[in-house]
Amino acid sequence: MAEATPPEPLNAVEEAFLRALGRVITFLPRVVDADMLEEQPISGTEYMVLVHLSEVPDNQMRMSELAGMCGLSLSGMTRVVNRLESQSLVIREKSPDDGRSWLAVLTSAGWTQLKQAWPTNLASVRRHVFSRLDGCDIAAAAKVLERVAPA
Repeated sequence: MAEATPPEPLNAVEEAFLRALGRVITFLPRVVDADMLEEQPISGTEYMVLVHLSEVPDNQMRMSELAGMCGLSLSGMTRVVNRLESQSLVIREKSPDDGRSWLAVLTSAGWTQLKQAWPTNLASVRRHVFSRLDGCDIAAAAKVLERVAPA
C-alpha cells in the first residue's frame, strides 16, 4: 500500500484567514445575543429560528431541518424550541406526513415578536458587521462564503 501524501501546510495568508473566520464565528453570535437580550425577550438564536419559520410555507418546518438551517444539533434545537414554546412563540405538532417527526410552527405571537425584534437584530448586525466593511465588496465576500458553506 502506498503512503498517503501529507496535506500541504497552510500558508500565512490561509492561516490568517482561517483564524479570522474562527474569531468571527465565535464573536458574532455572542454580541448579537447580548444585544438582543438587552432589548428583547429572545436571543439571537431564537430570533433566527423565528426568521426561518417565517420564510417557509405554512410557517412550519421539521425540527431536524430547522436544526440544520440554524447550525444546531437536534437536541440543541429542541431546547431552543422549548424556550420559544414557553413564550407561546412557537408550537410543536406531529408531522401529518409520517406521524413520527415533529414540526415547529410559528404562532401569531411569534410573528409579533419577530416584527418587534427585527429592528434590534438589524441594528446589532449593522453595528458589528456592516459598519466595519466600508469599501469592501460585500457581494464578492458573500460569494466566497457561499463556496465554503453552500445554502
